Amino acid sequence: MTRFNSTRFEFIFTSLVKNSPRLFTTVQAVFKSYETTKLYRELKLRGAIIRDKELVMLPHEQVYEKIGGIWNLSSDQGNLGTFIITNVRTVWFAVLAENFNVSIPYLQMKSINVRNSKFGQALVIETTVSSGGYILGFRADPVDHLEEVYTQILNLWKIFSSTPIFGVEYMVDEKQGDTKDTFVPRTEDDVEIVEGDDIEPCLLYQPDGEKEIDREPVFSPELGVAVERLKEGTTLQSLWSVV
Repeated sequence: MTRFNSTRFEFIFTSLVKNSPRLFTTVQAVFKSYETTKLYRELKLRGAIIRDKELVMLPHEQVYEKIGGIWNLSSDQGNLGTFIITNVRTVWFAVLAENFNVSIPYLQMKSINVRNSKFGQALVIETTVSSGGYILGFRADPVDHLEEVYTQILNLWKIFSSTPIFGVEYMVDEKQGDTKDTFVPRTEDDVEIVEGDDIEPCLLYQPDGEKEIDREPVFSPELGVAVERLKEGTTLQSLWSVV
């Protein structure tokens, strides 16, 4: 089941491999991996991304810079906070309320530049339409740090654009070789069949040859069952060794 804008779509797939859940388990694993890595790809407002003034790190995420004295210009007065710049995203959170924050993945950045505003020089980050088309303004205190912050974010954005990190880990199976290379030719066994006199197999186990009546049954300790009493001088071992 999928949804695009206000339209829902339902797709049904059938595996041609009977009694194999591989298709279902593979799709479930990929979907779970995608759902748990949204912070790599989606802009997040007021999320649980800060704990005790520290960023909750994502796998393979590295912090390059933590800069204080950054004002968020979303309100008329502005809110003082901290920038955390990583290899995946740029995060800002307020000093007085860490749940007032924003996580901006480089994947959702449309442009970044320095502009004049009513607060003076400001760093402006514009996000893509798919992430809401936000225009976020920040001011550095002191203002000399603004150019440094701009250069740092711009360089990491360029690096991410060339080698993106989506958070989904996978392994590519090695391609199976051509069956012609692994074909083993069939060989015939070198067996010589020796012809002999036809003998009834059951006669090999009859030590008396021709006999008219059966003997009385007796208990055999070796077999644990009752058997016909053997001819004098004959043992069970000798019967199994006649061949």
